[in-house]
Amino acid sequence: MDVAERRGWAVTTTYEDAGVSGAKGRDERPGFDAMLKDAVRRRFDVLMFWSIDRLGRSTAAVTTALAELDAAGVAIYADKEAMDATTPHGRAMLQMAAVFAELERGMIRERVMAGLARVRAEGKKKLGRPRVGTKVENVIRERLSAGDGMLKVARALGIGVSTGQRVKGAMPAASAG
Repeated sequence: MDVAERRGWAVTTTYEDAGVSGAKGRDERPGFDAMLKDAVRRRFDVLMFWSIDRLGRSTAAVTTALAELDAAGVAIYADKEAMDATTPHGRAMLQMAAVFAELERGMIRERVMAGLARVRAEGKKKLGRPRVGTKVENVIRERLSAGDGMLKVARALGIGVSTGQRVKGAMPAASAG
């Protein structure tokens, strides 16, 4: 917000996909999808984000998003990289940053898979966080059914968002909120 203020930009909307990886597709990122739709509707002139990896973790997805935003006449500013994609040089730099974001994602995945393989080789059967009990699952269901958001439930109960998503996924569609 400070950056926008210093540059004389008015923040009209904030888009967020809390708890959803930037590696997911547009169809699984409602905030990202809404942002692109609003860009096409010309609801804003500049898209400002912290880092290119917040836009996406796939070079193809970022390139597609940059092309859509450019076609909509939206200027792009990535604060961490201090890149302004309104110029060919800035756009190229953002695309290179997207390549490195994708590389970072691949390296993280590779390290996780190697760690899991090592633990399995040591004979450990149960991997990951311990599952929450039935009581906690029931509270998750109650709070989600009451309309609480996933992050709010996770913070209140001290659970991971993925635990809440797993419980929600097992709920009947009508009660899942």
